[in-house]
Amino acid sequence: MIDKLFLYLQYPFVRYAVIVGVLIALCSSLLGVTLVLKRFSFIGDGLSHVAFGAMAIATVVNVSNNMLLVLPITIGSAILLLRTGQNTKIKGDAAIAMISVASLAFGYLLMNIFSTSSNLSGDVCSTLFGSTSILTLSKQEVWLCIALSVMVLLIFVLFYNKIFAITFDETFSKAAGIRTNAYNLLIATVIAVIIVLAMNLVGSLLISALVIFPALSSMKLYKNFKSVTVCSAIISVICALAGLLISILAGTPVGSTIVAADVAMFAICCVAEKVMGARA
Repeated sequence: MIDKLFLYLQYPFVRYAVIVGVLIALCSSLLGVTLVLKRFSFIGDGLSHVAFGAMAIATVVNVSNNMLLVLPITIGSAILLLRTGQNTKIKGDAAIAMISVASLAFGYLLMNIFSTSSNLSGDVCSTLFGSTSILTLSKQEVWLCIALSVMVLLIFVLFYNKIFAITFDETFSKAAGIRTNAYNLLIATVIAVIIVLAMNLVGSLLISALVIFPALSSMKLYKNFKSVTVCSAIISVICALAGLLISILAGTPVGSTIVAADVAMFAICCVAEKVMGARA
């Protein structure tokens, strides 16, 4: 099995998949803790469905690089979700449901009406579940993913204190002079970038697992925000790497295997929490 793995790793597309997968998992986990604590976990689902609709449009109009269209539309939707969620008539969860369902429906409708492929069901399945798209990345797409991942990491490190403050007490942060609306907008924009990157890894329907499961798993082990964030990043990278390697060796779908690894890790952390609680 080890020899088989090293044989596969000799191929550039496999190395590209591992590099991009680890970077996406790392970026997804960083803001996952913030989203879970702010009770805004489902923004990942909403934006992933928007990205699916945007990708359908890109396919219909034959855009060579999907990210040129998908990324701006997803970021714009993140801003719209934030603004709409602050409306007293349309609450945040209702806004997410409206945008996500509409985007998913119109995306699938467009792909059916203006289908340019003889295998529509395969294209839809790949987009929704990330079946093989991570293994078909070009060198340009890999460098773009690396650049966007580095940008996300730098933003998180540079604005860590502000993100920490608005995560736990947005009202106090606003009173202290922190521009909470601007930082919420920054968080929404970064999440949109992560969603677009993660579509190639696990597909649009499974993206929330990358954001939520590592954060929840680390919360079972630690209570400090910094410790939870670091642990979440480590868990996310381990699960992504394990899922990728298992899918390559066993021939299972990449996205589903990574999510299964995240679920298994969450179960392990739940058991560890009970064991540590019993010893205490």
